[in-house]
Amino acid sequence: MRYQPLSDSTYIHHRKKLANALPSGALAIVNSNDIMPTNGDGTMSFRQNSDLLYLSGVDQEESVLAIFPEATNPAHREILFLKKTSPEIAIWEGDKLDKEQATALTGIKTVQWLENFEPMLKLLMSEATEVFLPSNEHTRRSNEVETREERFQKWMYENYPLHHYSRLAPIMHRLRAVKSTEEIEQMRNACEITEAGLRRVLKFIKPGVKENEIEAEYMHEFLRRGSRGFAYSPIIASGFSACVLHYIENNQTCNDGDLLLMDVGAEYGNYASDMTRTIPVNGKFTDRQKEVYSAVLRVMKESMKMLRPGVMLADYHKKVGKLMEPELVQLGLLKQDDIDNQNPESPAYKKFFMHGTSHFIGLDVHDVGLWHEPIEAGMVFTVEPGIYIREENMGIRLENDIVITESGYDDLMGNIPIEIEEIEQIMQG
Repeated sequence: MRYQPLSDSTYIHHRKKLANALPSGALAIVNSNDIMPTNGDGTMSFRQNSDLLYLSGVDQEESVLAIFPEATNPAHREILFLKKTSPEIAIWEGDKLDKEQATALTGIKTVQWLENFEPMLKLLMSEATEVFLPSNEHTRRSNEVETREERFQKWMYENYPLHHYSRLAPIMHRLRAVKSTEEIEQMRNACEITEAGLRRVLKFIKPGVKENEIEAEYMHEFLRRGSRGFAYSPIIASGFSACVLHYIENNQTCNDGDLLLMDVGAEYGNYASDMTRTIPVNGKFTDRQKEVYSAVLRVMKESMKMLRPGVMLADYHKKVGKLMEPELVQLGLLKQDDIDNQNPESPAYKKFFMHGTSHFIGLDVHDVGLWHEPIEAGMVFTVEPGIYIREENMGIRLENDIVITESGYDDLMGNIPIEIEEIEQIMQG
């Protein structure tokens, strides 16, 4: 493997938490993701189902995990089904997990080839009173392609129509929201790789450089440090493009006097990092750029302090908006009358700060979690305020990833340059 997986004891603990959350007589089944096609015989890079990774660490296609805590046969309480490997597969596709390797990785003692799945499922279903299946219930879900999980659900309904089916997603969202110690360390690794990438590009950027050249510098540093690359499509946005929130073309020239917004993050072991920094292309902020940048940084620092156990995310986001209001007045972008007379459903600050401040992060960059329940220690969030002034050709966003603790937070990106003086010093050599 390119990366160091979590320990088998962590995966065992994750499965135990799921087993404890399932009702009596329940069977849970989780499939791997597909390898998605492109054109001809081409395929996209494989990205594993995050639930399967969380529960087992298995990072290959055509894998199925069955968890049945009350199975009569103790050997059937956890079963991992894998694509059968062979010398031919090793030649054409590379090594796949054999049964001994799979047990060492996952801590699952019963490992069978996928060809035995249907006969074994008949036995499991004869005992199960309820079946829990995953579904993509992410609040931002938007896809037209039928997934392996969706095909499997249809197959189950057709072949076992009289069983009672339930949603696994709410349980997994709750479990995955609170990170284990090893998960946090994996995310810390991803953040350290991201830091190395930023420090590299700060010395590389100058007027005339193309955005895609900067993207290439990040990728070089990420790959050489054991990452498979970006955790999400990177935003390298100079000048006015920084005011386009999801700008990913990264094909413009960085001009003298402009700011450059970089929303990038390395993945490590399938865990994401998510960083945003905004820097001057020529290495020196103007007075106005400093003024706006400092306002965003103040809001960021105060926002971090407000994320603590017991806080509701909806309340937190409203309070961050209140933090932004006086900053926008001070910058001359809003008047106090605008705030006093604003529509509460459409706050005045939204003209210049139109997105949310924080989201869950983990195995997915926009990770699953329970938005309607209080924050708990062990959850990991981004903190990313911004101010976008289209009339001034200026967009500034700053973003770090923080772990919530019982007494505050641990900033996983606390060593990544963010203060004006440090950024200028590094860029100017």
